[in-house]
Amino acid sequence: MRFEEYRRHDAVALAGLVGKGEVSAGELLDVAIARAEAVNPKINAIVHKQYEQARATIGKGLPNGPLAGVPYLIKDLAIFEAGEPARLGSSLYADFIADHDSSYTERCKRAGLVIMGRSSTPEFGISPSTEPRLFGPCRNPWNLAYSAGGSSGGAAAAVAAGILPVAHATDGGGSIRIPAAQCGLLGLKPSRGRISFGPDVGEGWGGMSTAHVVCRSVLDCAVMLDSTAGAEPGDPYTAPPPDRPFVEAIKHPPRRLKIAMMRKDHVGAALHPECLAAVEKAGKLCESLGHVVEEVYPDLDFDELRPSIRLIISTNTARNLSKRWRVLGRAPDAKDVEAVTWLVFERGLTITGVAYVEAIAAIHAAGRKLATFLTRYDVILSATLPAPPPKLGYFDMNGDVEVFNRRVSEYLSITPLHNAVGIPAVTVPLHWTGEGLPVGVHFAGRYAEEATLLRLMAQLESAQPWFNHVPEL
Repeated sequence: MRFEEYRRHDAVALAGLVGKGEVSAGELLDVAIARAEAVNPKINAIVHKQYEQARATIGKGLPNGPLAGVPYLIKDLAIFEAGEPARLGSSLYADFIADHDSSYTERCKRAGLVIMGRSSTPEFGISPSTEPRLFGPCRNPWNLAYSAGGSSGGAAAAVAAGILPVAHATDGGGSIRIPAAQCGLLGLKPSRGRISFGPDVGEGWGGMSTAHVVCRSVLDCAVMLDSTAGAEPGDPYTAPPPDRPFVEAIKHPPRRLKIAMMRKDHVGAALHPECLAAVEKAGKLCESLGHVVEEVYPDLDFDELRPSIRLIISTNTARNLSKRWRVLGRAPDAKDVEAVTWLVFERGLTITGVAYVEAIAAIHAAGRKLATFLTRYDVILSATLPAPPPKLGYFDMNGDVEVFNRRVSEYLSITPLHNAVGIPAVTVPLHWTGEGLPVGVHFAGRYAEEATLLRLMAQLESAQPWFNHVPEL
């Protein structure tokens, strides 16, 4: 198989070719490796290669899963694979080797995916741009001077560059949707409790973090969700199971939806003209498909909620880093981590148990308020980000920390809300700037109603196809 043919297929289609014997899993892996070796020196998306391990996996025989033979990358954060490193974008974990598979990894293997490496992430996933000191910047395939987003920047860059059709990603404040938007991909953040983080933790960042994929087709998004969702023994909670598999749900168009459209971000600030144009075009497209679109805003003070989100992240980061230093048998040292990480760690150490419980109560209260709003509207339409992708270096974790924090607050004025309240949200590649940079359009829905979003996405995909809109590199 030639690369040009490989790129014309999504993951489900590639698995279908393998199932029919028209191509082998080994051939798919060879194409993926050749593409990775050709473009990764430019984009720096893959930080750990498992090519020989992947060939050995194929040699042992693959399970008869829905994605059997499809190459795959695991994000180098939170999800483990036995015998492979998990560096979390940090030199603090430079020599860490996992001794077990995460539940998510096991499910990916049962689906037949062939794990060929790990994708880059900023240190501990706490930047919206993937520029870890340990590995260097990950570059956007649409323009190498620009950020691929974060924290799943390596995953998004690899998919956009054509190395593979789908890749693992996680999202604690927008980390699936931000890089998907910046790299011209589809990126769904599932509902709280939909994806298990077992057996290592019950929840990530107080329930704000979850996992799924970045990809190019709605079908891949649905099949991956069917393959990886669901509870594992000991999970503290789980999202209600869907009425039918997600792959079945997308075969049927959505009913007529009532869509709340936002021409501003969640703090009431104006959008960049390109982002505003993307929202307005998406609103007209939805109307043309028979949906009702109204400009309306949830009565929710996101600025008031932000300190609680920061507190939860800081406390969890302090706990995780402290645990690592204890394992290493040494005291915390600022030189082990990047400047922003150290600040977050120090802040986390000052937070009391009562303050942490107050922060959890605040995000739960916001969730109830937004859920009430979503009894009147089916979906919220907004920009994914208030501005197009920034250039590399704009988010500098080793520069002026106050500048970094201010820029993050300005740029993450939409996506973190949905993590805090736990509802599903998705970015869709419906717009590109005059300079050719992707701009995502964002849809958020009711808790546990991923099927509604996926049906709408399938409808949009059919009306305005994006699969073949790819960077040339």
